[in-house]
Amino acid sequence: MNTHVVIMAGGVGSRLWPVSTPEKPKQFIDLLGIGKTLIQMTLERFSPVCELSNFWVVTSEAYVDIVREQLPQIPKSHILAEPEPRNTAPCIAYACWKIHAESPGANIVVTPADALVINVQKFAAAIRKALNFTEGTNNIVTVGIEPSRPETGYGYIQAEERKPDEIVKVMEFKEKPDIETAKAYLSAGNYFWNAGIFVWSCKTIISELRTHAPQIAGIMDRIAASFGTWKEKETLDELFPTCEKISIDYAVMEKSKDIHVIASDLGWSDLGSFSSIKEHIPMPEEDPVPDGGAAKAIEGDNKVIGQDIRLFGCERCLIHAEDARTVVVSGLKDYIVAVKDGNVLVCPISEEQMIKEYSAIHPDKTKKV
Repeated sequence: MNTHVVIMAGGVGSRLWPVSTPEKPKQFIDLLGIGKTLIQMTLERFSPVCELSNFWVVTSEAYVDIVREQLPQIPKSHILAEPEPRNTAPCIAYACWKIHAESPGANIVVTPADALVINVQKFAAAIRKALNFTEGTNNIVTVGIEPSRPETGYGYIQAEERKPDEIVKVMEFKEKPDIETAKAYLSAGNYFWNAGIFVWSCKTIISELRTHAPQIAGIMDRIAASFGTWKEKETLDELFPTCEKISIDYAVMEKSKDIHVIASDLGWSDLGSFSSIKEHIPMPEEDPVPDGGAAKAIEGDNKVIGQDIRLFGCERCLIHAEDARTVVVSGLKDYIVAVKDGNVLVCPISEEQMIKEYSAIHPDKTKKV
């Protein structure tokens, strides 16, 4: 099978400041202290279903050098730089038009760069099943995650029926719900978290974009005419920013008739919060930390990442201080302490939804005590 994998790696990870910053966002960081960054783990996760020469990364121009450094296995010509972020539909379109120019019969998987999957063998089996289902057809498959709790931070996929690890028709995509709606979804059993992973043939997605997002498709045709010429970057820089700023969910997935889902318990997380990082830092007996890693669990249900972390009377805290020399914390319960590049965050875990706002406040506007 002619499989290509597209890794979307342009996000800025603002909910994890100061560990994740616009200069080096979370996909390029070893968030779990295991010696691998999230984008490296993503490449590793898909390597059983795709040759390394068929991987692509779409990222910001500012991150191209980081991608090259962390993923030297990927051809340099397959690292695509967006002139500016325009959400996932233009990002995916750009990659798929590029793949079509190189291999029009390709079957494609699109994935975010910054998620965690624990059950990697089960995940690879699901992706293989989806690829077999989409090859030579007009079908599109998205990956659903069995919900473990009534989560309000994810979008949901409503399937026609509940058949774990099987491909079933999608009835509807649902926006992030309130807590009562999320509880109803969990009880119903046929609602799954939307992981943002898509499988389709190259011809199918281009056809769907022509039908449902003609403005984007028209721009991609004009950009594609310059592929391989000295005008390519100039044309991309001029035209890509004129694409409609829209997600692939709105542009295609909610409009197409041939959408299916394969849902499973994959141990998936988007690692979009410090509490999710704390949950997934491995215990020493679960997953010994490789050389270069610095994560561990210590007494009091505390999790720490760093070389010299000293806790006294702390409970249920996360200390994320990989590049700090020594960090001493005393008497905190249910707190996040994060240190990176001279910036320090001390915040109750219960208030972590405010971190994005805290990090955006101008110093002149903060209260001085």
